[in-house]
Formats: sequence, structure tokens, C-alpha cells
Amino acid sequence: MLLIAVALAASVTGADIAAAGPQGPLKGTYVDAGKGAPVVLILPGSGPTDRDGNNPMGIKAAPYRLLAEGLAAQRVSTVRIDNRGAFASAGAVADGNAVTLDDYVRDTAAWIAVTRARPGARCVWLLGHSEGGLIALAAAAGGTRDICGLVLVATPGRPLGVVMKAQLRANPANAPLLAAADAAIDSLVAGKRVDPASLPAPLPMLFSAAVQGYLISVLGVDPAARAARVTLPMLIVQGTRDLQVSVADAQMLKAAAPRATLALLPDVNHVLKHVDGDARGANLATYADPNLPLAPGVVDTVAKFVSAPDRR
Repeated sequence: MLLIAVALAASVTGADIAAAGPQGPLKGTYVDAGKGAPVVLILPGSGPTDRDGNNPMGIKAAPYRLLAEGLAAQRVSTVRIDNRGAFASAGAVADGNAVTLDDYVRDTAAWIAVTRARPGARCVWLLGHSEGGLIALAAAAGGTRDICGLVLVATPGRPLGVVMKAQLRANPANAPLLAAADAAIDSLVAGKRVDPASLPAPLPMLFSAAVQGYLISVLGVDPAARAARVTLPMLIVQGTRDLQVSVADAQMLKAAAPRATLALLPDVNHVLKHVDGDARGANLATYADPNLPLAPGVVDTVAKFVSAPDRR
């Protein structure tokens, strides 16, 4: 039994995989669950989020690694990735900040191609977490080929500009900043850059000149409108304790795509961990705990959907 456990642990560790990037390779980890297993490409959320779901700004919950391990145990293969210009994919572009939503869609197509070639899969499932869900929607709505379907996890149903305004308002301490933040967001949605030096602290970090090109490409995108154009199978997964994306967002996506399956997971937060109660501090504490397992139901919900016989 010990030998079997060791072998399973080794297989879950995964192998390096690479796809073609603009100036160098894109890097990721491929976990092979066996011949004929469905394959899920995990698209990370916003900011400098790595293939495990961690972020140098204090997020260490490793939700993507834990999800890949859990799915492997249910015979679902995964590819999880570092976005162009970040972490092991740093060499793919000269400037990791000089990206747009369309760039990420092109990278998704490259990942699908190399993923299909390796396990011989007919198609690849796109699992987008948070802002990664927008990439999945953009790829599917834009006609990217060989997609089995979408799994949208904690994905906004409103444009990100609207979500950003709501998130700023969630903290009463931000009240003096709201007028300036709203004006900056409105300018970026309109395609106009703003001068970070003209904004009160700490807004210059949020709207730094380096990331404004990406913000212009993404803040005005309407996820619900994109979802309405997708005819592929779609699963919408939303935790009820998510501080960043609401149940209402998931319901908006479902309303736009009535054939989609909506799974509301009780007491699950944005990094897919179980949370008791409404205490914000306790919720955020899970973001820094890689030893905390994924909440019950997360892996099962995804595995059941992508492994359904009528979707194989």
C-alpha cells in the first residue's frame, strides 16, 4: 500500500509542459490522469497569480494545485499554467505587463493545441478562475477551436469596471478615494489612459501606467454578453462566502446562458476554501494557508461535470 501511495503522489506532482509564446515558451504543469481522461486547462485569475493559484502579495492557498491533485484522483487530467511574462513564462514576452485580453486568448489557443497533442484528447475543457473566466469566455465566444466546454469558477457576471467599483466601496476606509477611483475606471473603460501621479495614494499602485493597457482591454468587457454567445457546455461554480465575486454574478451568467449548469457551493470562498460565518478576517486568513484543503464539493462538482458520459 505504501508503494501505491508513493506512486500516486508522484503522478500528481505532474510534468513540465510548454506551449509556444510570442518570444519564448509558455510554461506549465501537466498532470496525466490516464488515457481517455478528460483534460482541463486551468486559466489563472488576475494579477501575478502563478500556476498553483498563489500570488506574491500574500496569497498562498494553492487552490489550482489542490484542484489538480483532487481531479487527478477522480481521473481528470489538468494543465495549469504561468501566464505570459510571469514566473516560469517570464521569457515569453519582454514586458509581462504589456498584455491584453486578446493576448491571453491567443495563448489559450496555443495551450489547447499542445495539450491536445500530448494526451491525444479530442478537445480541452477551459476552467477559468475569477478573471481567468473572462479569458475562457472570450476564447469560446471568439471561436477558439477544440474547446470541450467551460467551467467558470468565481467568475464575474458584471464588467470588471463595475466589480472594481463595488470592491472599493466594500471597505468604508476607501470613501475619500471613491470619486478619483471612479473617474479613473470610467476613463480606462472609455479607452483613455490616466496619469497615476494625479491620483491620491494608494490608487497609483492600482492604476499604474504599466498595467493600463491591460485594464483598457478588460474593464469594459461584459461577461454575461460573452456567456450568451457560448453554445458549448458550461458549468458556473460560485461559493457563497466569496468576498470578491458574488452569487449575483453567477446568477447573471446563468441568466445569460440558460442552458448552463449553476452550482452554488455553501460556505466556499474565493480561493475555494471552507469558511464558517461572515467574519472578513477569518475568510481572508484562508488565502495564506496552503495546508487547508479545498472545500467539500469543489472537486466533485467539476469532475462530475467534465466526466459526464454525454460530454466525453
